[in-house]
Amino acid sequence: MQDHLLFKGLGDRKRVAIKFAIDLALWVLATPLAFALRLEQNVGAYAEGIGWLLLVGVPLKALVVFVLRLPWHSWYKVGIRDLVVLLQGVAVVTVFLVGIGFFLSSTVTIPRSIPLIEAMLAVLLLSFARLTARTVSETQRQRTAGKRDDGRQVLIVGAGEAGTMIAREMLRHPEAGLRPIGFADDDPGKQKKRFLGLPVLGNLDSLPAILAMYRVDEVLIAMPSEAGDVVRRVVEHARRAGIEHRIIPGVYELLSGQVSISQIRKINLEDLLRREPVRLDVSDIRAYVGGRVVLVTGAGGSIGSEIVRQVARFGARRILLLGRGENSIYQVHRECRKTWPALDVVPLICDVRDRDRLAYLFEQHRPDVVFHAAAHKHVPLMEGNPDEAVLNNVGGTLNLSELALAHGVERFVNISTDKAVNPTSVMGASKRVAEYVVGRAANHAEPGHSFVSVRFGNVLGSRGSVVPLFKQQIEEGGPVTVTDPEMKRYFMTIPEAAQLVLQAGGLGTNGRVYVLDMGEPVKIVDLARDLIQLSGFEPDLDIPIVFNGIRPGEKLFEELLTAEEGTDSSRHEKIFVARKQAVEGGDLDLHLGVLFEAARSRDPEAIMRALAAIVPTHMLPIPKHSPETGQEEHLASDSEHVLKAEVGV
Repeated sequence: MQDHLLFKGLGDRKRVAIKFAIDLALWVLATPLAFALRLEQNVGAYAEGIGWLLLVGVPLKALVVFVLRLPWHSWYKVGIRDLVVLLQGVAVVTVFLVGIGFFLSSTVTIPRSIPLIEAMLAVLLLSFARLTARTVSETQRQRTAGKRDDGRQVLIVGAGEAGTMIAREMLRHPEAGLRPIGFADDDPGKQKKRFLGLPVLGNLDSLPAILAMYRVDEVLIAMPSEAGDVVRRVVEHARRAGIEHRIIPGVYELLSGQVSISQIRKINLEDLLRREPVRLDVSDIRAYVGGRVVLVTGAGGSIGSEIVRQVARFGARRILLLGRGENSIYQVHRECRKTWPALDVVPLICDVRDRDRLAYLFEQHRPDVVFHAAAHKHVPLMEGNPDEAVLNNVGGTLNLSELALAHGVERFVNISTDKAVNPTSVMGASKRVAEYVVGRAANHAEPGHSFVSVRFGNVLGSRGSVVPLFKQQIEEGGPVTVTDPEMKRYFMTIPEAAQLVLQAGGLGTNGRVYVLDMGEPVKIVDLARDLIQLSGFEPDLDIPIVFNGIRPGEKLFEELLTAEEGTDSSRHEKIFVARKQAVEGGDLDLHLGVLFEAARSRDPEAIMRALAAIVPTHMLPIPKHSPETGQEEHLASDSEHVLKAEVGV
């Protein structure tokens, strides 16, 4: 309770006592007023009825005021919820008084409308007292703050719930030195209107004129649910005008505790796409997922867990959560049991390299659909551990695809990457070979069954991706580290990736490699700048950006297709089919034998040569041991020299 300005100098107990007396007096006064309004000149004839209602009503009203703790409510912050409590209390008393009127009707004459009239008067009187107290308190605050001349002119962008809430708080607390001058909003229905007495000065396109005309000192962006391109446009206008800006988080973000570092706005990953999120048609997914046993490998990962969530919504009979990390599998299993308690979800701890364990699980659970998301994906780490990349990404895919064939799996969807195109890294090359392995299985699939791969770019917010790293660096105050100012990548959100995987399984064409149209690639440095700005900071001023050089296995530009592949359209405008060049079955078997032997021998040179022999468009540096120096040299492929010439390395 904070009515300090209204009851200045009084202790808590005295304030409670005074407000208790005011409430009770006004409520009791409503009884004779109700008779006066109803009967006008004949009030005296009903003195006995007034006496009975007062005799019964006074203690009852005092009890309700105390039980609802009305004197403990703050009057200068009174709101709708406080008035709802008043209505509830008045309703209880009114029902009781109506009953008393019927009970005494044989001895005392009380008009039946009196309790209802009294109820309306009580609500008006009690509400009036609170609104008067609030008005007096706010007037006193404004007079006190009016003596100050250091206030800042503030333009609020967004006249929605968040914007009006911010404006209301600034008006209530002028001592903060922030004076709202009005709103800017793109909603045509809000133009030329006033909210809280403040005008809507124009739309976002008129921001430069508004900022110049009204001598704005600060822009508050109160659009927590707006798209990132809109927020960026406002920020750019403020920057050009040399005016400070802040992004106000949504109330739900403040309450959840998810807003960090000076209450910055929680970043919506779709803000960073620089395109509209892809919304795929999922109508045909239920046909092959509903009522089936679905196995998801890598179910504890970012993509795997989202696939599990999507599959759960389409009525799978059973979902098998396969992964080798027990903690992540436990978390996904726990989430599924809480969200879909009736769904049969089975956690399976298994390494996809363990063929015997996989064979046992296939025999035991007989999956109908397999989504293969388990893979090593960190490019620099795989450069230092090429044997693990091969055994996990290629060997695991081979184990799963062959077991899926042997057990009659109807749909097998392998998750690939844009790094598999003209790969310069071990990780990318291993995923390209995995595509060939799935294509090999497709050649042996039964009619009506399909084995496909899905190729997409970087996934925003996935574990080990650049966005969580940037956000952590921003929270630590910087610097944000970017490898190269020209590095570009294709990006998509985790739900987009999962929907693409499910959609690819529903297209039902065997042996295909599907590619998502993800718009234009985004510069990593632009992504970093967007994150810094959307967090409420100024790039290079508040948070510095530092370039630390390309890491092993990385390249400046990723591609979704090789020059030789090209694409065909599919049933969905945002999904294309790569006309891939497959390796002949016999040749692939021979090459895989050499590759696995090199991996089991832990021989990096042999691994690189074996990968290069399988992937015709590779740009892998081939290590060669020099007998003269005793050092390892790197013999770049012709295509690598071409790449270096193109980017000026």
